[in-house]
Amino acid sequence: MSSIKLSICIPTYNREKHLHDCLERCHRDFRFDFPYEIVISDNASTDNTGAVAKEFIERGMPIRYVRGAQNVGMIPNMNSALRLGRGEYMLYLADDDRLIPQEVANIVAYLDENPNITVCHAPWAMYDGINEVEGGLFYTVNEDKVFPQKSFAEVFNYMFRGHIFPEIGIYRSSAFRAAWVPRDICFYPFPMLAHFLDQGDIAFRKTPFYRQVIVSGVERDRVQGGAQIAATGWDQYRGGLEYFLYFASKRGKVGTSPDERATQEHLCRNFTLQRMAVSMRLLVGMREYVKAYEVYTRMVFGGFDEHPEVQSFKDGGLLATALQILVWQVSVTAGIENLVIHGFHDIDTIKERLFRVDFPLRLQMIDEPAAPTPQQLDNTAVLVHLPEERDRFVEMGYLPNLVFSQDDLIKTILL
Repeated sequence: MSSIKLSICIPTYNREKHLHDCLERCHRDFRFDFPYEIVISDNASTDNTGAVAKEFIERGMPIRYVRGAQNVGMIPNMNSALRLGRGEYMLYLADDDRLIPQEVANIVAYLDENPNITVCHAPWAMYDGINEVEGGLFYTVNEDKVFPQKSFAEVFNYMFRGHIFPEIGIYRSSAFRAAWVPRDICFYPFPMLAHFLDQGDIAFRKTPFYRQVIVSGVERDRVQGGAQIAATGWDQYRGGLEYFLYFASKRGKVGTSPDERATQEHLCRNFTLQRMAVSMRLLVGMREYVKAYEVYTRMVFGGFDEHPEVQSFKDGGLLATALQILVWQVSVTAGIENLVIHGFHDIDTIKERLFRVDFPLRLQMIDEPAAPTPQQLDNTAVLVHLPEERDRFVEMGYLPNLVFSQDDLIKTILL
């Protein structure tokens, strides 16, 4: 058996500032009474990631730094970090997130006392890294719970009822080797949990050991990978649940009659629709209104039209969606440099709302030229209030498919 008790595995790529902050906190906070290592898998960074790792190695931290020859992508690099670990147990740590060391130590002791448990999961806390305050939990576990080996039906129902994501856990390495496999279509934590459950018991604990940094004081405008996945990955979530049920059926632990399959389909569908509600909230927060509207249509069709997120978007998001459609049409058309807004009672308000939906700075909002030049006719889009005003601009020679009336935008949105 390895003399290292715990491997803390950090995949990274071109994030030297985040990695430095992460390792500084590890250096300050880790006081484990067991041997541990920090494994850094560098996805062929072109910044000073290697120098950051070297700094902390020289400061005496038990770091193993490995740089890949080429960028293989996020999930393969996560696999690399975990596969490189030598510990009896291992956990994943994003280079911009944080651990709660005492709770990590508590789970390591718990796994030592319960060798039948292959993985121990816990909810994670959302964390404001600017104000240094903890927010809510991503999901809630009311009490510590152990599920016996191959209890697939019970675990599926538990995940469905609690809307639980088995994404953050501490793994027993002997079980991990046959549990982690590449998954692109199915969100990996659900298939991974199926393989852990196939090999032994699994545990869920109510106290978090992990903090996901939602906003960072290191780089305030950074892309938050977890939020990006949550905003777009609902079909992968469904795929993960269906994989879990497939695995369970092959082990003879869930029924496969038509009625049982219909029930399972219903549960997967509802789980997915609930995740789509989270997606819509995140997309609105990112000002991705057109994408949020696509999610809105699927939720309403799925019977979730009374869901609070749907109602909120219906009340305040549809106008923003229409304006963002205009911004998209104008910004992606080659050669367009200007937008004329004509005929509205409060043009300044329209302009303000367009900037709220990320009107590109390379384009200019201009007044209608008294005598447009041929170049202006070719490089200017137009938004008018009334449909009859559109005809005048087309007759003047503006490009007909880039002269929009308010009605054109409204027709793209159905309540």
